[in-house]
Amino acid sequence: MDFIKDILHEVLLWIESLGYFGILIGLLIEVIPSEIVLGYGGYLVSEGKISYLGAVIFGVLGAVGQNWILYAFGRYGGRPLVEKYGKYIKIKTKHVDIAENWFKKYGAGIVFTARFVPVMRQVISIPAGMAKMNFTLFTVLTALASIPWTILFVHLGKTLGENWEDIDQKAAQYVQPAILIAIALLIVYVVYKFIRSKGKSV
Repeated sequence: MDFIKDILHEVLLWIESLGYFGILIGLLIEVIPSEIVLGYGGYLVSEGKISYLGAVIFGVLGAVGQNWILYAFGRYGGRPLVEKYGKYIKIKTKHVDIAENWFKKYGAGIVFTARFVPVMRQVISIPAGMAKMNFTLFTVLTALASIPWTILFVHLGKTLGENWEDIDQKAAQYVQPAILIAIALLIVYVVYKFIRSKGKSV
């Protein structure tokens, strides 16, 4: 356990040494969860080492960039690549199956709402790539969903300061409502698609 803590400590020091680009690269490769990277970014803001706006901007860029990679993973490699190499990027086949079913059932809009659901927020990019979803629309929906998520964790890290490691406990009260809102948006989206399809069939 101490070994893992030592590695985490070294990664965080590396992120700190790179400043904004540490946040960007940390999110792109996600060696550690994005919540920790963003929370630590918020802590660096509280220490005056980086600006709040800069942390948010590079946080969003990192989130979008990471999902571009996963989109390309699905578009150019498909399921065979996922089954062979998914474990190396912490992507399980069963999660891809769920995400793919969601994408087929709800369409492109799920790319936005799934961003607020743990695990699915990254995995959903793979079936989007497999389905060759319009890349511009994919990028816009990903960025729109990444903005509030990034702001939340940077803000919490900044507010907690030296206690930023307690971010999971502090974030729970915000993440759960976010998931409920995402579900509500998904329901609205499904109803909209249903009404639209009925209108076309008349």
